[in-house]
Amino acid sequence: MSELIPVLLRFALYADLMLVFGLGLFGFYAERRLLSVQRLLRVLAGLGVLFSVLSMLSMTQAMSGAEDWPTLWAHLHMMLGQTELGWTWWLRVVALVLVVLDTRLATLCGGVALVTLAWTGHGVMHEGTLRLWHVLSDSAHLLAAAGWVGALAAFGLLLVSRSLPQAERVQALARTLAGFGRIGSGFVLVLIVSGVANYLFVAGPNLDGLTGGLYGLLLCLKLGLFGLMLGLAALNRVHLAPLLQRSLAAGGHGAALKALRRSIALELAAVVLILGLVAWLGTLAPV
Repeated sequence: MSELIPVLLRFALYADLMLVFGLGLFGFYAERRLLSVQRLLRVLAGLGVLFSVLSMLSMTQAMSGAEDWPTLWAHLHMMLGQTELGWTWWLRVVALVLVVLDTRLATLCGGVALVTLAWTGHGVMHEGTLRLWHVLSDSAHLLAAAGWVGALAAFGLLLVSRSLPQAERVQALARTLAGFGRIGSGFVLVLIVSGVANYLFVAGPNLDGLTGGLYGLLLCLKLGLFGLMLGLAALNRVHLAPLLQRSLAAGGHGAALKALRRSIALELAAVVLILGLVAWLGTLAPV
């Protein structure tokens, strides 16, 4: 059970911070009236602070082996004030508090909060210039993934929202889906390039990272799920989004919406599994 808690906290942080940044970013390229997420962003940012506190407590306890609060507090004080991990933790918490105070900062501050996670995983396994490039690559991977996750969450909310009349909502959804195709392609390109770079940083120019024990198995599962998401995204762009537009022109969109809901639901399920695998992988040695 004690080994499961850090994985669950990492999963909660990844999911939460990706939604803060991704939903904030969605507001820049979606129609303003399409979806209101200010209250949700505040809740997510507040949860991000809570998960950060719990994660730091868990990490400090695991590293120190402290069994009582006075001992844990002494180690926690040192971690927060004298380590890079502590400084990035403070940066994350401040960024999330700013989002709570002003959701217009969700994209900027949410992005800052998200990239601090690169300092709690394999991104800091190196020293010097190599470390910097690994952290930058990890950060780009996180931001691109969050952009995709936030868009999926937004589309999911739109498919169940009643904030606009149905006809107007479906028309706006069709336009946004068509526009997201180009942005989504950019996210995928960054994910692939940074993913390959991160693998080379972690495992080197060989396939040991894919064949070595539990780490390799989980990484292969992650890649398989990513491939599934690529297939579903291609289906949305090539078939379902045009089908929705044609259905609107023909005066009926029920079947197209139902198919789109299934596709988005499958993508979101794949996201949950991928984030769970990422959280687990971050606690394992690469080979």
